[in-house]
Amino acid sequence: MRFLRKYAFWLFLFCLVTALVSAPSPDTMRTRLADGFDQPVGKPDAEGYYISRGFRTRYHMGEDWNGLEGGNSDLGKPVYATANGIVVLARNMRMGWGNLVIIRHIFLEEKQMKTVDSVYAHLDRIFVSEGKQIVRGQQIGTIGTNRGRYIAHLHFEIRKNLFIGYNQRAFPKDLTNYYVPGAFIAQHRKLHGAGRSALVAVNTFNIDGKGALPMDAAMARSESKQERRNSSSSASPSLTPAKKKEQFRVNRFSDLFWNQ
Repeated sequence: MRFLRKYAFWLFLFCLVTALVSAPSPDTMRTRLADGFDQPVGKPDAEGYYISRGFRTRYHMGEDWNGLEGGNSDLGKPVYATANGIVVLARNMRMGWGNLVIIRHIFLEEKQMKTVDSVYAHLDRIFVSEGKQIVRGQQIGTIGTNRGRYIAHLHFEIRKNLFIGYNQRAFPKDLTNYYVPGAFIAQHRKLHGAGRSALVAVNTFNIDGKGALPMDAAMARSESKQERRNSSSSASPSLTPAKKKEQFRVNRFSDLFWNQ
């Protein structure tokens, strides 16, 4: 007992230092490995949805998901996490983004750990918070219009570059920084590593906005114009129901880039 009392302070100090040394860095967090990726709407295969606007390098770095009925028919419908991960951004970024969620995923591919960000923009409501652990298929929000700026839809991206955040202007809009979302998901539906976890980098971009810029305003204006054209086309009385349905299923860009 005398020995323990005499050295209790040094024993406590040793334990504290050991814990601090072994603890993860403040810029890393542990999260569950992704065991596969699903579509962010109509889980798991986007049932009831179509891509109204596809991926196009230097122009539109994601896919816009709309309900088959068009217009604002999908307003308030669920948006789901594409895979297990951790939320690195969840807030109203205004401008072209509106309510925005970014989830970081780490996964095992060809015996290597890889990391991507999934991006969910223009949400009506956000159901998650930054730092929250997310599981595949969990509802993270609802489809919105970005305060009426667009026809209701989900803008969805998958990024290779973890430093982009919401400052797209600072990085090339090409396949060095982005994946074609549909192609990526098709190739990663099932992955090894279920039940495992790993450390993933966080705080890799500026959230508070100092020195950062929101989504390219020109892209936002272009997207708004395109949504208005889609809306006016769907409302045209000259279209028969069959033609209207075909109009809603147009995918302008995706098929051109899936094999890159």
